[in-house]
Amino acid sequence: MKNIDAGIIGLGRLGSVHAKHLIEKIQGVNLISACALDDEQLKWAHDSLGIPGIYKDYRKMIDTEDLDAIFIVAPTGFHPEMTEYALNAGLHVFCEKPLGLDMTEVNGMTQAIKNHPKQIFQTGFMRRFDASYQYAKRMVDNGEIGKIIYMRGYGIDPISGMASFTKFASEADSGGIFVDMNIHDVDLIRWFTGHEPIKTWALGSNIAAPELKKIGEYETGVAQLQLDNGVIATLLGGRHAAHGNQVELEIMGSNGWIRVGEIPEKNLVTVFNEHGVVRPAMQSFSERFNTAFTVELQDFINNIQNGTQPEATVNDGIRALTIAKACQQSADSGEIVDIP
Repeated sequence: MKNIDAGIIGLGRLGSVHAKHLIEKIQGVNLISACALDDEQLKWAHDSLGIPGIYKDYRKMIDTEDLDAIFIVAPTGFHPEMTEYALNAGLHVFCEKPLGLDMTEVNGMTQAIKNHPKQIFQTGFMRRFDASYQYAKRMVDNGEIGKIIYMRGYGIDPISGMASFTKFASEADSGGIFVDMNIHDVDLIRWFTGHEPIKTWALGSNIAAPELKKIGEYETGVAQLQLDNGVIATLLGGRHAAHGNQVELEIMGSNGWIRVGEIPEKNLVTVFNEHGVVRPAMQSFSERFNTAFTVELQDFINNIQNGTQPEATVNDGIRALTIAKACQQSADSGEIVDIP
């Protein structure tokens, strides 16, 4: 099959991971152009990855290069306009989560996707491609833990990422902790249960990082969800884990429990020293989901070459965003919010 010629928009923390994977690991794709506003990021893409086409204007990149597909890893607020522009240019689109911040813009983006049914649109719910979550999903689907009663999703960044996040959130709208951090957990809850959250009550605090209050962000957010079949779920997002990156999912069933990522073990090493008996922990989301990111991108390329639509649809992205925004609304208002 013909290799897919692709470009990428955004070379930040996640964009640089995707770019490196596309160059070094993904089969069937040529990453021939990259767009970013930062000169150092563009220099890295050109000099270290060998990407020939370097741009600061994504429209110019799409208009100039002979592309088949685009990877959008820019700040969330730009996702709708970039997706629409790329689709109208005839490109297949991989767009990182969330789909956007403004629901009117996201609805316009959704209509553009529907207007181009022969083009592949895929959103970045990479946890669906993680082997551990897939193993747990098969167990649930096979009835091995009975009926799901309760779910709990943790997403807590390490303290070491606080300065980077503060800079990002000061310059761009993150969407709030539930949209930025817990949207993956929302997607997993829907994926595992096959049901929709209908009501939420959420709280936020800045006890560990009071400086975030100045930029309208919570350091910790907790949301309780009620699903349409009676299942209860809890989301916990945070930015202050002392030990590393804590991404955990618990599924409580009528005949058993499953926990994925309860201990974020870096490897199989146990250290015996003056600190006691220590198991090194993973320090970043990119380290934890490195393989899942690779499988996800490969799936997108395969879908383009085979003409198949991805499992996670734009509707999954819309539902996850709607639910996460309702959680943020509840935390900000202190009220229980019905989820449309």
